[in-house]
Amino acid sequence: MDTSLDFSTVQAIIANKAVKVEALIDSYADKKEQLIALLQDVQVEFNYIPQDVIIKISQKLDIPLSQIFSVATFFKAFSLKPRGRHTITVCLGTACHVKGGQRLVDKLARDYHLMPGETTEDEKFTLEAVNCLGCCAMGPVVVVDDKYEGQVTPDKLDKILKKYE
Repeated sequence: MDTSLDFSTVQAIIANKAVKVEALIDSYADKKEQLIALLQDVQVEFNYIPQDVIIKISQKLDIPLSQIFSVATFFKAFSLKPRGRHTITVCLGTACHVKGGQRLVDKLARDYHLMPGETTEDEKFTLEAVNCLGCCAMGPVVVVDDKYEGQVTPDKLDKILKKYE
């Protein structure tokens, strides 16, 4: 199956993105104080905050770039890098580490070419490693989007991720 896009399709995608960006920014034209809400809307639309959108916000709303970047980098909920449609969070806290949490990260690196803080090339998954998820008795714990999975083994991890493909 050929997944390549022709030039006119790519142009249409870019034009559609530009229209969405303009509409989002225009909806906040008189609400500069709601920069966080605007950035949240951008993130929902694109699954991250593209640099070109930050520049456009700065130009259209007359907000300094430094202020927008400060807000976008201060809050962990915002990402300036493309993120996957699904977020995989692996706990590496003491209990989960002892029970094999690192083996899960190693498997994701080996089989999915995915390291903590990175996104797969197809933008399907983003991997986050955290120090504790607060459910140590279930360890090792993996969260995909908002669904917690306990006592995860490398084999079980494959079955879990297949549900999201």
